[in-house]
Amino acid sequence: MTIKPLADRVVLKMTEAEETTKSGIILASAAKEKPQVAEVVAVGPGGVVDGNEVTMYLKVGDKVLTSKYSGTEVKVDGEEYIIVRQNDILAIVE
Repeated sequence: MTIKPLADRVVLKMTEAEETTKSGIILASAAKEKPQVAEVVAVGPGGVVDGNEVTMYLKVGDKVLTSKYSGTEVKVDGEEYIIVRQNDILAIVE
């Protein structure tokens, strides 16, 4: 099954949380921070949203930075994804 987002929505796959710190300390699962970097898996077509024309500037494969607790989490075929509006994405990571 595939997810095809509508309007200005974007489907993201979150990156894995860090297992160790830079100094080599192994983190317990409760101490891991929720990742904020994600990969764009699918992009909606844009169009008119709330009376405004929305142009989609993201593309599949982009690495992006999101708000910590934004979007709707969904699970499809055992994979976890987050669906967010394009304006919930803070930056493109290069």
